Amino acid sequence: MAKINGGEMLVRSLEHEGVRNIFTLHGGHLDAIYAACRDHGMRVIDTRHEQAAAHMADGWARTTGVPGVAMVTAGPGVTDAVTGVANAYMDSIPMILIGGRSPLADDDKLPLQAVDQMGIMRPITKWARSVTHTERIPEFVAAAFRYAMSGRPGPVFLELPIDVLFARADEERVQFPREYRPKLPAGPSKAALTQTLNWLREARRPAILAGGGVWFAQAASELVQFAELTRTPVMTNGKARGCIPDDHPLCFGGFGAIHPAAHAKSGGSADLLILLGTRIGLFTGGRNSVIPRDARVIQVDIEGEEIGRNRDIELGVVSDCGEFLRQAIEALKAEKLDPHQEWLERLGAIRTATRHRFDDALKDHPGPIHPARMAHDIAQTLSPDAIVVADGGETAAWMSNAWSARYPGRFLSHGYLGCLGIGLPFAIACKAAHPDKQVFCIVGDGSAGLNFAEFHTAAKNGLPVTVAINNDRQWGMSKHGQDLMWGKGRAVATELGMVHYERAAEGLGAEGQLVERASDIAPALKRALSSGRVACLNIVTDADVIEPGTLAMYSAATPKPPNEEPKQEGETTLPYYGKRKLE
Repeated sequence: MAKINGGEMLVRSLEHEGVRNIFTLHGGHLDAIYAACRDHGMRVIDTRHEQAAAHMADGWARTTGVPGVAMVTAGPGVTDAVTGVANAYMDSIPMILIGGRSPLADDDKLPLQAVDQMGIMRPITKWARSVTHTERIPEFVAAAFRYAMSGRPGPVFLELPIDVLFARADEERVQFPREYRPKLPAGPSKAALTQTLNWLREARRPAILAGGGVWFAQAASELVQFAELTRTPVMTNGKARGCIPDDHPLCFGGFGAIHPAAHAKSGGSADLLILLGTRIGLFTGGRNSVIPRDARVIQVDIEGEEIGRNRDIELGVVSDCGEFLRQAIEALKAEKLDPHQEWLERLGAIRTATRHRFDDALKDHPGPIHPARMAHDIAQTLSPDAIVVADGGETAAWMSNAWSARYPGRFLSHGYLGCLGIGLPFAIACKAAHPDKQVFCIVGDGSAGLNFAEFHTAAKNGLPVTVAINNDRQWGMSKHGQDLMWGKGRAVATELGMVHYERAAEGLGAEGQLVERASDIAPALKRALSSGRVACLNIVTDADVIEPGTLAMYSAATPKPPNEEPKQEGETTLPYYGKRKLE
């Protein structure tokens, strides 16, 4: 009777899920898996740091809508991956992390790389298990994918002790699960759908806030169809961006388009909000919420526990976003609703003003390159169906404002963890998933210091991404914040100086170019895109230009002299949070 080891079982199980790429950094604990990957022709993309491997699995899911898989060795391999897993956990991204482990037989004997990996991973994963019997590996792999994709998505962790992984079992006794996930999505109740449609018929200023629940339900086309049928404007967060094209007449950008402050003088903001697969937190405005106080709010989410977080909800609907939209479309297809013309025109005026607020910066000016000009020239040069990854505080904001995402999963950036260093790993994952597409990554020079060695990963694995570094010679958002709070000349730990990143990237196998004039941006980018190689553009930009979001964040602190006490005893002003009581 033939025998197979745990590595063979694992790879066969991954193949059943359609996995053909694994992101990893080698460790001997995993050699049984690597051998099976070689035998089955599974692509192993080896990184220079385990954090990058985890970010790549996260980025794969963001751009494809299905889980990415990362493998790391025991001990420091697992601890190095923590940031990547936490980033996915905070943003509800489905990914599978497979970790090696010291032998079960050596428990409590102080073996190599033995640490409580389960204790570390449980708080930042949706599900975490250690496999103690070799023949059960396929069962646990099936469970891992079920947990990652069922309900609200999220990362999972599967720990494989080396003696369990290398052990062999009779092939005929090993069961490989085949049907282990629901085939039909959960839908809304009849009463909830009826109430939603009645309120939509009554609304004069409705709006949809679409989040990751739309993308992971693979419901982009349904979102567009529903918006067109009901003439309802749509705003998206980062994960849903492109589910309705940014240049669609019913797409009005990010959630800030309905902020009450933007409509204070023009008749009020939205009177009905439909939250589709988006949580109520930082990106709905946090304490300075974008949701008008007097608006009716319908929250549609696959997880009932999310209904009503941080705000009373007039109607909570526990449903898959795609199934909700399909049923709503079917119920309304014979109706003709209010076209909401005045409301759409008002939102259009806000959108136009936002798009043109940097027009002067786009002109040729002497001196350093304005970051808005950099982002604009990049956006105009890239293919309309390019995949763009933006990494950095102000850098990501500049690129987000300039780029029009026309397809889902094609604009990747930061989320709730606010994690820098995602750029190059996300871009590499995108190129592995979409080898025929332009993949462009822009990073701040601060962010560039994290995972910079992955230029080598991209080069050696034949994944030609193009990377631009916004080099303002500082941690821009942080330095500007210190200038606003304390006055210029008082910065601490936020200055970087001039670094030739293009030369460092060349040493890692990339093509490098230094760009110091605005007129050279587009030609340099065209050369990089046409080279067929990994490329690094080091674009030197104006260090004094402050992105508007940073100005808004620190506006409460701006008028204060550096040494002035808070106006009220026991209060201080904090970036991101505003005035807070001191404990």
